[in-house]
Amino acid sequence: MSRTTPATAALLQQTHTIPIVFIGPSDPVGAGFVTSLARPGGNATGFTNVEASLGGKWVELLKELNSSIVRIGVLFDPKTAPDNGLFYLRQIQNAARSIAAETVAISIHEAAEINRAVDLFARDPNGGLLIQPDVATHNNRALIFSLAARHHLAAVFAYPYYVSEGGLAAYGVDVVDLYRRAAAYVDRILRGERPDQLAVQAPIKFQLAINLKTARAIGLSVPPALLARADEVIE
Repeated sequence: MSRTTPATAALLQQTHTIPIVFIGPSDPVGAGFVTSLARPGGNATGFTNVEASLGGKWVELLKELNSSIVRIGVLFDPKTAPDNGLFYLRQIQNAARSIAAETVAISIHEAAEINRAVDLFARDPNGGLLIQPDVATHNNRALIFSLAARHHLAAVFAYPYYVSEGGLAAYGVDVVDLYRRAAAYVDRILRGERPDQLAVQAPIKFQLAINLKTARAIGLSVPPALLARADEVIE
């Protein structure tokens, strides 16, 4: 079993015979892991973390958190983000135009770049951050939490468990559910089914999480209607 696009790519470089069940790659067809979602065609299959409307929902959530936002900084590492960052960026740009907001693509690779980029973005008012799910943003999430707090920026993430670690808000795939479903695929393969017989599946469960403590620290008042929709609220 593998988690993330880079991990799956590394495994497939080592074997084309041992079955692999992946969790999380956003574009397994584009990455060359499978021939198609319905007919994987090789030794790998699994579960994606993609839902076509996610980028737009992140923009909507950011605007609900702070209605004054007119600039959206999108952090991502083009080396590890889906389609070099363009997969979600296109969705975000389309949604941002509908609320008359400017999109600022912020390409980063390491902590020092994140520091400089967020400091520069925060110089102009009425901005908020969207953090794409990739290896660099994941590994530096604590730094991003800190920078958003320092500059009083609303920041939306893709993984709900980030909120329990200090992130302001997140909307994304229920990762625990993906693991449960992946376990069933592993069981079926161990019982004799081949990966190329098991279609790649999209996520079916999503979660909205909000950290009220973080909101208060940056001076935001979360709308009651938004809190009512949340699956998890951190006090």
